[in-house]
Amino acid sequence: MSATAIEVISVIGYGPIGRETTRLLLEKGYHVRVVQRREPEDLPDGATFTKADAMESTQLARAIDGTRTIVFALGLPYDGKTWAEGWPKAMKAVLTACEQAGARMVYADSLYLYGPQDQPLTETLPAVDYGVKPTARSAATRLWQKAFEDGRVKTAAVRAPDFFGPGVLTSVLGAATLGRMAQGKSARILISADHPHDIVHIADFARAIVTLVEAPDDAYGQAWHVPTPPTKTLREILTIAAKAMDVPVRISVISSGFAKILGLFMPQVREAMELHYLFDRSYFVDSEKFRERFWSDVEPLETSIADTARSYLSGKN
Repeated sequence: MSATAIEVISVIGYGPIGRETTRLLLEKGYHVRVVQRREPEDLPDGATFTKADAMESTQLARAIDGTRTIVFALGLPYDGKTWAEGWPKAMKAVLTACEQAGARMVYADSLYLYGPQDQPLTETLPAVDYGVKPTARSAATRLWQKAFEDGRVKTAAVRAPDFFGPGVLTSVLGAATLGRMAQGKSARILISADHPHDIVHIADFARAIVTLVEAPDDAYGQAWHVPTPPTKTLREILTIAAKAMDVPVRISVISSGFAKILGLFMPQVREAMELHYLFDRSYFVDSEKFRERFWSDVEPLETSIADTARSYLSGKN
């Protein structure tokens, strides 16, 4: 399907992924309708804003009326209780709205739902109930899968590992690492910096989402993993960033034991430790399914990491 002057794509949520997806859709000639509770201050030319609460299906149905496909790119505060309540509620509301509006849904998802694995992550792995945040994502996943199976909504998920890029502050390659390096401090990593760890640039994540927006219906009813660059350890990645910043490579690794102590006083550390399996073992993502169907020419890691690192030096983050 090609873009036309009148085709509207609704993007629910305008965090880093929503912004980048909006930018790419506009470049391709679509009209983009951004939907959330508050109007963004940086809404680009060609995009419009419609106010709606992502938890309220009636509001959403009105907001996305006339849209053939919506992008569900909601971001919730990184808090277990908020996720446990928010993800299933938001997914139910979005699916109900899509059913009423006759719209397809592309869901910008993570890989949390697979839980701890000692094998490459593939789309065939089941959603597991592990901890709080992974269980919340699993619950949301089962809802969109059921909606597709019941013939209510054409749904698809685009899943990515840790993503990074300018403006992505909460990533493993965000404020705690690249941001601190830009300030002359050591990068902070949980548990280990030396396990192979797949990551993806935000531009590739958004490009994969737009690929599914433009895909025919036979690509729906399933999940797709975003292609990733060749795997490196976080230490190797931060070495590339340090070179771009012209600073020494200094990494402070927070052990799991010390993180548990810090978690008593720092909620963000406690919340992050629930996802220990992202850092205490090799983390490989299998994206062969997507590569064979669509594309595989991802952003080169050496340039994308360097560009992201320099964005912290420039103060744009």
